[in-house]
Amino acid sequence: MLFEKPSLRTKVSFDVGIRQMGGHPIYLGKDEVGLGGREAVSDVARVLSRYVDAIVARVFKHNTLEELAMHASIPVINALSDSEHPCQALGDMLTIEEHIGLSKRPTIAFIGDGNNVASSLALAATALGSKFIIASPIGYELPKTVVEKANSRSSNGQILIHQVSQPQEAITQAEVIYTDVWTSMGQENESTKRNKDFENFQITPQLMDLTKPGSIFMHPLPAHQGQEVSSDMLDDPRSVVFDQAENRLHAQKAIFAHLLERST
Repeated sequence: MLFEKPSLRTKVSFDVGIRQMGGHPIYLGKDEVGLGGREAVSDVARVLSRYVDAIVARVFKHNTLEELAMHASIPVINALSDSEHPCQALGDMLTIEEHIGLSKRPTIAFIGDGNNVASSLALAATALGSKFIIASPIGYELPKTVVEKANSRSSNGQILIHQVSQPQEAITQAEVIYTDVWTSMGQENESTKRNKDFENFQITPQLMDLTKPGSIFMHPLPAHQGQEVSSDMLDDPRSVVFDQAENRLHAQKAIFAHLLERST
């Protein structure tokens, strides 16, 4: 497990999941490896391929992950990069299946920054036929490449990704309301500007009252209470954030089962 960024849920859920499946996790922080600094990424990939069965990498730059995958002869799992967070998205899909049912193709409204979490969630949701609406201030929209990829999946030419500028435009159409932090790791120097730009994008119980009956609230955590989410929203009956956190464990075990079975 190569982790350049701090982690609670990702680190613990991978560690526990690997042990539950009979494996032996080895955690390496950024100072122990120094990817691209102390040692070339390509060399790290080739060396670890001689020792272990898979690499779980949580990195600042997505191209670091791509370079690991290019030179490794074993599976490389994206545990978060600046572009995507697919393990989170898989856990999210499991949570939606449990509470609503993916076969119903629920509409998902993401309120906030079109960041790595939003990108992976949009790709996962549209792959399963759901509509994805993101409400963001101008300048914080989903990357164009993500929108194009998601919309290309429509079998009848229907647009699956909709970008709006106000939270109310999105949540009134959705069964799943999702938000994330306004300032991601590595963006701390932008926090003052981001807090101002997103000040009208907080999810509260009152805003949730505008959603469809039976809707749920999701957040990947950690939550900055009082910013993107009010302090009382996490404990609201419509909140499923702790089911969501648990499902990271189950989703990641499924990833390992699939990849390691395929590689044998």
